[in-house]
Amino acid sequence: MPPVRLAALQTAPEFGAVADNLARIEALLAGARADLLVLPELATTGYCFRDRAEVLALAEPYPEGPALRRLAALSRALDGLLVAGFAERDGTRTYNAAAVFDRGEPRGCYRKVHLFGFERELFEPGDRGFFVVPGRGLRVGPLVCFDWFFPEAARTLALRGADVLAHPSNLVLPGWAQQAMRVRGLENRVFTVTANRFGAEARPPRPALRFTGMSQVTDPGGRALAEAPAQAEALLAVDVDVEEARRKTLPSGNEVFAERRPETYEWATRPAAAVPPGPSGT
Repeated sequence: MPPVRLAALQTAPEFGAVADNLARIEALLAGARADLLVLPELATTGYCFRDRAEVLALAEPYPEGPALRRLAALSRALDGLLVAGFAERDGTRTYNAAAVFDRGEPRGCYRKVHLFGFERELFEPGDRGFFVVPGRGLRVGPLVCFDWFFPEAARTLALRGADVLAHPSNLVLPGWAQQAMRVRGLENRVFTVTANRFGAEARPPRPALRFTGMSQVTDPGGRALAEAPAQAEALLAVDVDVEEARRKTLPSGNEVFAERRPETYEWATRPAAAVPPGPSGT
């Protein structure tokens, strides 16, 4: 199989300036080609919404909103898959979402499952679960930002056949997620593409936030293949052998999925009273 190109764009969107944010994205990507490109979380709107009324004013229905049509056109120009964070409106409900397009065609809308901080006041939690999108010789599993904190999310996508975790983000914790995503790639033997934003937003009553940048592409061994600086625009692009993500056997001979023992994990989902006592009887 020929190499596939994985890419991430790191930007600093201005809150509410959707047309300007899109124009900057388009300028940064002029002439670029990628089999998969990932943009940050809420890449067109900015992050610090004051209330749901602001979200509703800027959110769009997938896939027909005007910003989404421009993102679809961008996917067509790239000749590849595009995963971009945006604010989704579905009737009166709003979601922190990631739009997926393949050469201009809509391929799915992932709704963020694990909401962070004040997002819980603004968005509904994702109600569609985790899914994998095939295209351009890849199988792509979208996540959004704080989903990194829950290893079950990445594992679910990997078990469903994802080769790459596409991770639009607005990360604010000091490098934790970037390190964790290397681990998610390692433990699932998949590539990861984290597209983070940089810069700051201060919109009272929301806390002033400074975003960490450091977007990255990592391999199934947990190594960073490309990294962006903390506070600058950057376009990362790496050619990879996707077959690396389909070989799940370690040098020791262990097959990481075949040797899972789900019958021992089920206790984690049972009520505490149903968990058997430990050796001490407690």
